[in-house]
Amino acid sequence: MAQGSETVRIGTRGSPLALAQAHEVRDRLVAAHGMAPEAIEIVVISTKGDRVLDRELKEIGGKGLFTEEIEAQLLSGDIDLAVHSSKDMPTKLPEGLALTAFLEREDPRDAFIGKAAPTLDALPRGAIVGTSSLRRQALVRRARPDVEVVGFRGNVQTRLKKLEDGVAHATLLANAGLRRLGMADVITDLIAMDVFPPAPGQGAICIEGRTGDTRTDALVAPLKHIATETALTCERAFLAALDGSCRTPIAGHARIDGDTIDFFGTILTPDGTVSHDIASSGPAGDPETLGRTAGDELRARAGAGFFESWT
Repeated sequence: MAQGSETVRIGTRGSPLALAQAHEVRDRLVAAHGMAPEAIEIVVISTKGDRVLDRELKEIGGKGLFTEEIEAQLLSGDIDLAVHSSKDMPTKLPEGLALTAFLEREDPRDAFIGKAAPTLDALPRGAIVGTSSLRRQALVRRARPDVEVVGFRGNVQTRLKKLEDGVAHATLLANAGLRRLGMADVITDLIAMDVFPPAPGQGAICIEGRTGDTRTDALVAPLKHIATETALTCERAFLAALDGSCRTPIAGHARIDGDTIDFFGTILTPDGTVSHDIASSGPAGDPETLGRTAGDELRARAGAGFFESWT
């Protein structure tokens, strides 16, 4: 645990969604170990991705924008665990850190919140869709090249306020996040995953810890959801094979069906005009190979020129 203290310190970003996720982990630890809630401290840590809101994510860095400051405190021992949205996690972690548990995944679909129309298909020509995700931008452009897509930074509440203020006619958010915030009532449509595949890791909370920290490993062990861990191992291997970051439009989702993993992945150009899909299956005992192979195959199929639009 943190040096000089028996208190368990959980590091997290300060957005309402991040705090909801950290409290969920705390509540599960309390239930699993019979701990007093006050024995678990939630430590809010500001990240660059939260502070710099006037530029697109692709302009200021990759996925580490939402994790670097938290990981620094984890490595220093100022916190014992870090709680993240799995889709924010880089595929390469700092030396000495590891993802030690994945909680059971929520619904990974994207939610459409429309003011001008209840669905993406029903939007009028020229409508404005706001989203900061390159994946969502590309998928919207692929499905509706006749609408305008604009950047939409900020936490869930900030983006919904922008929508109310008329900055855009619609936006897209993770259904899982809205559900965790008790805000599912704002959703006007849940988009089918075959039309709008999710980001790798979407819907899953993960816990990051120090490698070799047996005490905290034992603490989080009861929170592990093996099927979610298997699926995300596949998805993260797919992402790693494609060098995925906040600069790249990549979608991928794995499902566990008994002893089999079914995986679907998509890569797109940012303008949505060119995309490549892959569907594959493999043994649940080797999710990493399935994901990596799918990523390698899409990379070969797309050709080097495809990826020039990602730089």
